[in-house]
Amino acid sequence: MMMENQQNKKQHKGGRNPKKDPSIHRYVFRLTDQENAKFLSLFEASGADNKALFITSLLFEKQIKTVKVDLAAMDYYMRLTTLYGQFRAAGVNYNQIVKILYRNFSEKKAAAYLFKLEKQTIELAQLCRAITQLTAEFEVKHLKKEEK
Repeated sequence: MMMENQQNKKQHKGGRNPKKDPSIHRYVFRLTDQENAKFLSLFEASGADNKALFITSLLFEKQIKTVKVDLAAMDYYMRLTTLYGQFRAAGVNYNQIVKILYRNFSEKKAAAYLFKLEKQTIELAQLCRAITQLTAEFEVKHLKKEEK
């Protein structure tokens, strides 16, 4: 009886489950230094993490998507976003200052301070227009989208 129980039990082998379609064929080729440099640059530009899959996709004309991240453009837009937030904060502060001026000062004195504030606001608006123009130029020169 004990023998029958041992025969009925399946023996478990350790390790990984076998693949349904294993890659068993291997090819070797050699590259010159220039060819290797070009291959490595194409591989890095593809964003693939496996050279074998990259090569097979090239051989069998599978489409490889390449994503290039322009760090300068990202940095520019991050700083632009921060600057935009500061502009919004200045707008909120502007409204609060106008209310405080009319509440705490006489009409004449509040108008004099408001005149100075308007001058600074005009300069700020001109600066905002210049930033908008520079951003448009930056997009045209450096962020050209390639049409397919």
